[in-house]
Amino acid sequence: MSVSDLPASEPGLDFAADVFERACPSRDVIHTVTGRWGTLALVALGEGPYRFSALRRRVDGVSERMLSQTLQQLERDGFVHRDVQETIPPKVEYTLTARGVQVAAQLQSLIDLVEAQMPDILTDQAAYDARHP
Repeated sequence: MSVSDLPASEPGLDFAADVFERACPSRDVIHTVTGRWGTLALVALGEGPYRFSALRRRVDGVSERMLSQTLQQLERDGFVHRDVQETIPPKVEYTLTARGVQVAAQLQSLIDLVEAQMPDILTDQAAYDARHP
């Protein structure tokens, strides 16, 4: 089988991602990474390894189901490593992969930028809301 015979779901070496193309699989990855829970989980894991319950406490407001689904998708995409330790009861720890570390660092920079701008953002929101009752 040559690279040109690979189905679209199995990109070959000549695959070039273009998030602006409707069928590009990078859109799903971007959606996972930049979704509320994906971003917060990645940045939290950038602080170090977490067990599920501790990560859920760190990412305040996420449901168990949503965190589980988010972590599964991040693991599938290669951003998160899930380590199941054979203890009783089993202990599961989540860490970032090398790819996850890179993405989490970029997300942390974005968070830092937004948080630094929050006073001005709140002022702009209030002004907008006053103009658009």
